[in-house]
Amino acid sequence: MVHPAPIVTTINPIKFGTDGWRGLIAADFTFDRLRFVAPLAAQILAKVYGSTTGSNTIIVGYDRRFLSEEFAQATVDSVRAIGFDVMLSECFAPTPAFSWVAKQQNALGALVITASHNPGSYSGLKVKGAFGGSVPPEVTQQIEALIQTETVEQPSEKPGSLQLFNPWTSYCEGLRSLVNIDVIREAIAQGKLTVFADVMHGAAATGLERLLGVPIQELNSDRDPLFEGGAPEPLPRYLSKLLQTIRDYRSDAPVVGLVFDGDADRIAAVDGQGNFLSSQVLIPILIEHLFVRKGYWGEVVKTVSGSDLMPQVAKLHNLPVFETPIGYKYIADRMLDTQVLLGGEESGGIGYGHHIPERDALLAALYLLETVVQTGQDLGEQYHQLRQKTGFTAVYDRIDLPLASMEIRAKLLTQLQTQPLKEIAGRSVIHCQTDDGYKFRLADQSWLLIRFSGTESVLRLYCEAATMDLLHQTLDWAKDWANSV
Repeated sequence: MVHPAPIVTTINPIKFGTDGWRGLIAADFTFDRLRFVAPLAAQILAKVYGSTTGSNTIIVGYDRRFLSEEFAQATVDSVRAIGFDVMLSECFAPTPAFSWVAKQQNALGALVITASHNPGSYSGLKVKGAFGGSVPPEVTQQIEALIQTETVEQPSEKPGSLQLFNPWTSYCEGLRSLVNIDVIREAIAQGKLTVFADVMHGAAATGLERLLGVPIQELNSDRDPLFEGGAPEPLPRYLSKLLQTIRDYRSDAPVVGLVFDGDADRIAAVDGQGNFLSSQVLIPILIEHLFVRKGYWGEVVKTVSGSDLMPQVAKLHNLPVFETPIGYKYIADRMLDTQVLLGGEESGGIGYGHHIPERDALLAALYLLETVVQTGQDLGEQYHQLRQKTGFTAVYDRIDLPLASMEIRAKLLTQLQTQPLKEIAGRSVIHCQTDDGYKFRLADQSWLLIRFSGTESVLRLYCEAATMDLLHQTLDWAKDWANSV
């Protein structure tokens, strides 16, 4: 009898990325490792935010992934054991809800069990600060430094208290206060608006119905920790059911499809014709809505990979624009220092200066529904009108290109550093921006951004060009360039 070879899994060190620590369940992300890390994270939250809050309380929440409740309970037990008081969620909820509660309760922060949009084999821990958003890199660096010392806090003589709470109640009240819920509810009830929501088996399930108080048509609302073999990420390849449902639906009234990632901090949409709308489309629509119809003012914060339409729409209304590297932490930092209208990233995270400094997909969904009801126009129509107003015609796409090895990655990076590209797909490079990767602005004003994953042998290629043909030509050129090394 032939026995299969054993599977050897390398256990990765505990590292905090752009928004927390994530790892393969039972390999990298285990109960023992979580029980070790969670108290250290709580200690750093107390060190950083204790003097301003005067609090001893940590919020603990979780999503709908495999063993999320059990991982949350392990977090609670380990944090209470060293004397912290804990408020534990009595059910799953969106990650932004726990950020909201941390701020409303004047807590030290929140520890949230979630792996966001990663496949079902992953879990993770997000660390939120007392201000209601992801802690900055200098805070996670302090947590990692404690991990390296392998310092374990001794149990307290008196464990901290435990209180259960409903994470939806205060959060929904907060969101309703920012949106005209009545006009959305009335439009749905009268058949003047049809709403489909693909919650991707994640934490946004039941969210819109809780907020609106009327039934909506929710897809993939059951709990499936394997996410149908895919990932709870708002990308077209995972949305065949929603896309087909809307294309088959017949209505004279506006139809909106809304898509939420696994922990409901990222959003995408589908218009009434069944066209996928990424945040590159949604952010310009939201800028227009918040300024023109809601009366908000402030900076538009975009990442280096954001569409050029964003500053074009901001320019229509004399709104300042600020650009950051990729990663919502940079947007959140800006929100803490400056009056911000909206901050958004290409991957679907959108937040608002008048809310908490956190990506919030359910609030974005409410604003999108509000603008459809108030204008009577489909999201696709609104996008088309903004393109006409600005004269913007470009199209966008992104490719994640696996590389053969980290050695190839190193060679490509060296080539970019020592042999700057002068021409791309037959067009001259007029500027190269190196704040985050290498963003090449071409003579025809199209652009190509080349970035490397920090942890994997993956090359990320972003492009915006005047036509679909030029877009494909540019990305094909970039792939050929990467494969030529």
